[in-house]
Amino acid sequence: MPTYDYRCGHGHRFERLVPISDRDGQCCPACGATGTRLPGAAAIGGVASAGLSREQMPQTWKGTGGADREYVRHLRRQWDGRQRLEEKYPELAGDRRPVVAHEGRYHDAPLRAGDTPLPASAPTSED
Repeated sequence: MPTYDYRCGHGHRFERLVPISDRDGQCCPACGATGTRLPGAAAIGGVASAGLSREQMPQTWKGTGGADREYVRHLRRQWDGRQRLEEKYPELAGDRRPVVAHEGRYHDAPLRAGDTPLPASAPTSED
């Protein structure tokens, strides 16, 4: 049953949990007058999600739940939606350049094609 907001002729506001068929003519708990239903509040608490990015999508057989058909179908629909969103808003696509190096000193910040390599560290001599 939905909850409805009411106001009586004396200005008292109250809410009631009533069946859809009985939503009009509720009695005010403060004065007993008949209340009229008020318009409901709009729900504005939703959150929009762009979906998983290319980097966040499962990359392995194990990551897809052992290639579970329903899960893979869900991922495909999610990815198709993400691609349409990236076509409309290219800034969501992220960096698409290939990674050239990702180990050692590039572990935390991979070197991508076109980037300037980090300067080589000076060799240490132990005499």
